[in-house]
Amino acid sequence: MAMDEHQERLARSWQSNAEGWTRTVREGRIESRRLVTDTAIVAAAQALHPKRALDIGCGEGWLCRALEASGVEMVGVDACATLIASAQAMGAGQYHVCGYADLAGSGLGKFDLLLCNFALLDEHLQLPLQSWRDLLRPGGRLLIQTVHPYSTGEVYEDGWRLERFEGFGEGFPEAMPWYFRTLESWLALLADAGWTLEKQVEPLHPRTGKPASLLLQAV
Repeated sequence: MAMDEHQERLARSWQSNAEGWTRTVREGRIESRRLVTDTAIVAAAQALHPKRALDIGCGEGWLCRALEASGVEMVGVDACATLIASAQAMGAGQYHVCGYADLAGSGLGKFDLLLCNFALLDEHLQLPLQSWRDLLRPGGRLLIQTVHPYSTGEVYEDGWRLERFEGFGEGFPEAMPWYFRTLESWLALLADAGWTLEKQVEPLHPRTGKPASLLLQAV
């Protein structure tokens, strides 16, 4: 299926911003990630004791490296070739250039856990989410961490928004479109794609006392 205007701009922004994003993550420039959300996704994954896991939208590979260090066999995929090259250069994990829609036929095998850490940025996710069920071993789980729907301070309705990476430092020449979902829409998306929500967690920022993210665990 051909990409629409938003999808094309989203893909282009990651190519343009890949080097800046890699530096930002590796230098710990994002406070919420440093204080809350990185630990939250790692702890949620480790609690499920997976032997083999797939990081969908792995970026420069930090989550794969973190979970490999705790004994999980990690595979990371991302549609941005520049980010995959950065991940491969660091070792610890297997990495492949692959988009959402191509995962079901990718030949990567079966997994105990699928991870999406701030990676589900597109509007059209129902069909990919449906197809990803075939990637799981019996008893496998899906973990999604995303922006908490109540935290943006904008109009509370589904729709495309623009991330300008303000405060992230240099290296972001192009703004990134991303699709915002309300909590109701996230839950409906999972249900419509054939997933059953098992657990919902709202990690709190230690300084503000407000939710820093939304973590959804589904089977």
